Amino acid sequence: MRKIPNNGNLKMTKVAYPLGLFICLFIYVAYIKWHWASATQAFFSITEVASGARRGQQAHSPLGTATHGHEVFYGIMFDAGSTGTRVHIFQFARQPGETPTLTHETFKALKPGLSAYADDVEKSTSGIQELLDVAKKDVPFDFWKATPLVLKATAGLRLLPGEKAQKLLQKVKEVFKASPFLVGDDCVSIMNGTDEGVSAWITVNFLTGSLKTPGRSSVGMLDLGGGSTQITFLPRVEDTLQTSPPGYLTSLQMFNQTYKLYSYSYLGLGLMSARLAILGGMEGKPAEDGKELVSPCLSPGFTGEWQHAEITYRISGQKAAVNLHELCASRVSEILRNKVHRTEEVKDVDFYAFSYYYDLAANVGLIDVEKGGSLVVGDFDIAAKYVCRTAETHPPGNPFLCMDLTYISLLLQEFGFPENKVLKLTRKINNVETSWALGAIFHYIDSLRRQKNPAS
Repeated sequence: MRKIPNNGNLKMTKVAYPLGLFICLFIYVAYIKWHWASATQAFFSITEVASGARRGQQAHSPLGTATHGHEVFYGIMFDAGSTGTRVHIFQFARQPGETPTLTHETFKALKPGLSAYADDVEKSTSGIQELLDVAKKDVPFDFWKATPLVLKATAGLRLLPGEKAQKLLQKVKEVFKASPFLVGDDCVSIMNGTDEGVSAWITVNFLTGSLKTPGRSSVGMLDLGGGSTQITFLPRVEDTLQTSPPGYLTSLQMFNQTYKLYSYSYLGLGLMSARLAILGGMEGKPAEDGKELVSPCLSPGFTGEWQHAEITYRISGQKAAVNLHELCASRVSEILRNKVHRTEEVKDVDFYAFSYYYDLAANVGLIDVEKGGSLVVGDFDIAAKYVCRTAETHPPGNPFLCMDLTYISLLLQEFGFPENKVLKLTRKINNVETSWALGAIFHYIDSLRRQKNPAS
């Protein structure tokens, strides 16, 4: 009998092969979806804020994580100072449940400051746009819509007439609104002097690790700018809290903790404004009838010109002056009298000092120009006496050196620092600039988080 071919096995093979392929494909797709879901769990929650903060637009950002489950996010802070405008572009990473860390910073500065365009606001836009272009290159495209963009102006704009300052800020806001970044209604503002000090305090304590470790001693901050000077620290002594004048204490909320800080900004006691006061000039006003401003803090034979806040002053030293430092110290004491609050606790707090404190100390060799260093408050007084004594026979390259060093020495004494108090002077901590900009954008992002998740 002839065998009938077994076509059943053939049919089963034809069905089983594609079915197997389909099952393998299904398992592969399921794995990919599972893997993607795991990765996206760590995505940064600030992307959800974009829908409410960016003129009602919906932010559909699959914004990312770095490897190993880090949350990655960016912030852009424009520092509009009296002498220039700077952009800081910060990249942060954060492990779930931990304090963020700074992983990268890009910085660029342009001169002059925004206040130089007070009478022609249109000219301010090209510089702002140039710095925005730097940010667009540095921040990955997929992060643009969730990256906060903020400009804060300091003493340069605080000293301008209100109407002129607001026109400048409105023009900047228009440029910001046209950018692809996350722009809130509060994106452009003149920074309160106290906020400047608090932001710098956040920066230095963030970089030194004090904010990461609850209970760890924080450090204080001294900043000497052109128009204002700030002092900020966290009081540990009840007497400081009880005896501080109104306006000298401020509350700060960060990382679900509240800090009650001693912080004050002295407008008009920045180095450039102090120079003008010591010379006998008035802020924002040319000398009457082009009159020469004479100061005992300048070498007796010195004559020249000095420009401040777009005004040029004719200046000279006091003729036949003897004991230059004594005369200068007397004049500086008049300027500082009853203007600075002294607190005893500063003797027991570690302080970092920035800006012109650093520049002047480096100028006379008290610290390394590049690396910074530590000194005692009395070093400024020693340097002032030496420079003032030798100014007539060996005029320094900077005619204001006697004046500036004398001013810094007496300012620190007025704050309550003894001569043997050690100060740390630095431009960078862990290779990061110690400006207030980092603390300000960090606090801004933390505020966005709290607005989105009030219970967190």
